[in-house]
Amino acid sequence: MSNPTSGRATSSPTARPVPVVGPPTKHQLALMIWIAVFPTLTVLNLTIGPWLKDSNPVLRTFVLATVAVPIVIYGLMPRLHRARGRLLARRVA
Repeated sequence: MSNPTSGRATSSPTARPVPVVGPPTKHQLALMIWIAVFPTLTVLNLTIGPWLKDSNPVLRTFVLATVAVPIVIYGLMPRLHRARGRLLARRVA
């Protein structure tokens, strides 16, 4: 039988309470998105841009967005949220 408290932080006399960091503000989120999107699009344009140079601009945008959005949403944004949480928790502690 599994322990119902497994995976949860337990309190002990020597453990510090972990500060809870709320969701990002609109401005923080905008900055995080920019930090994720700009380098991603730059790298994609440098790598697959030459193959798409003769294509229709709408098709080129569609291909770049189709590749960039999953990279940003599933790869970069979770890491940026964790980094923001650690940074703010360190400031509070």
